[in-house]
Amino acid sequence: MVGETGVMVGETLAIIIEINELWNHSKATASILRFKESIVIKMLKNITNFIDNFFFKKDKFGPLRLVVIQPTTFCNLDCSYCYLPDRKSRYKLSLDLLEPIFKKIFSSRLVKRGFTVVWHAGEPLTVPISFYKSAHNIIEQLNQKVNPNPYNISYSVQTNGTLITQAWCDFFQEYDLKVGVSIDGPAFIHDNYRQTKTGRGTHASTMRGISLLQKNNIHFGIIAVLTEKSLDYPDEIFNFFREHKIRDVGFNVEEIEGIHRSSSLAKADVQERYRHFMERLYKLVKETKGSIRVREFEDTKRLICSEGKKIQGQGTPFSMINIAYNGNFSTFSPELLSMESSTYGNFIIGNILHDNFESAVKTDKFQRINRDIQAGVNLCQKTCQYFSVCGGGAPSNKYFENGSFRTTETLYCKYTIKTIADIVLPDIEKDLGLRS
Repeated sequence: MVGETGVMVGETLAIIIEINELWNHSKATASILRFKESIVIKMLKNITNFIDNFFFKKDKFGPLRLVVIQPTTFCNLDCSYCYLPDRKSRYKLSLDLLEPIFKKIFSSRLVKRGFTVVWHAGEPLTVPISFYKSAHNIIEQLNQKVNPNPYNISYSVQTNGTLITQAWCDFFQEYDLKVGVSIDGPAFIHDNYRQTKTGRGTHASTMRGISLLQKNNIHFGIIAVLTEKSLDYPDEIFNFFREHKIRDVGFNVEEIEGIHRSSSLAKADVQERYRHFMERLYKLVKETKGSIRVREFEDTKRLICSEGKKIQGQGTPFSMINIAYNGNFSTFSPELLSMESSTYGNFIIGNILHDNFESAVKTDKFQRINRDIQAGVNLCQKTCQYFSVCGGGAPSNKYFENGSFRTTETLYCKYTIKTIADIVLPDIEKDLGLRS
């Protein structure tokens, strides 16, 4: 920071000296007005770079790794645990917003190597394939045009799977999209929560979509939400995924978030049942020699074994940028984007048509939100022995569960971080020869 600032200050002083010499050698006011335009522009650019450098380097923002874009607010399902407030509305992102979005991303100091664009929040497949083809072309053409060394951008979509067709499979393959599908295991569990707007189960429709992905040899990951009902059926859930040759599964816990104001996992006796569920699942995974990759086990092992390396969690400003259908943007947890708040009004820190990320950083709202989130992260670091495998948790969980960012433990922390770490740690110690 000091070195770069010194260079910029030195260059700016040199420009001022050059302007002063022009002044001294000018014979008339008219010559002053004919100052070299490039000199003035260069000085202004240096000042701008200095300001941007001050804000982004000082607070250690980014680097940007994830851009979550809401292609539509609409979802064709009505899942009981969904956090989104506007999923019946049919607002759609305009393709005209993509150029200002990515021009401002590319011109910021946030991108270091590359990042992932995730189409999410609402059901992405309710938007036509033609939209995504056009969007991909706009983003990639701009990437080639404005970046001397174009960034490596990957693309992914999270879908409920009910609308997957052969045409979608062709698109996924042609444009190399990573696909995530939401299914909660066997029908008798899934259909309790993931229903149509008329109350019908969606398991059969989701499985049709999964079968098409498999028929086309398209790799996909699964997100399954665990509720209290799920905890009695570890064998049934494991066998369901194994029998259907589903190899990559992540288990989200039912969270208190957004408009979903309660969780069946918040009951007093549930934590021990959750532990038994995960211990049994872990045993099944080991007994079948890793026939299913469970995200929670693999990620926790990786994080424990890389202790000492700083985790870039959702509490890191601008490690992710979340953009709504209308160009409003936020950072931190994507779940905050559409939410109202009695404390902050909302969590939107700008609109891509009127603001850039540098100007958003300077707003009172961002400064207040960031200050509160960092206070919560610091509190986690001081009080929690699991901090090295967590990084301070998800701000959205803290806010919606505890009513403040300046807090620590949440359901996600308790179940997905602490319980899982306790389950996998003995095997890690055994592998390292620390335990017989």
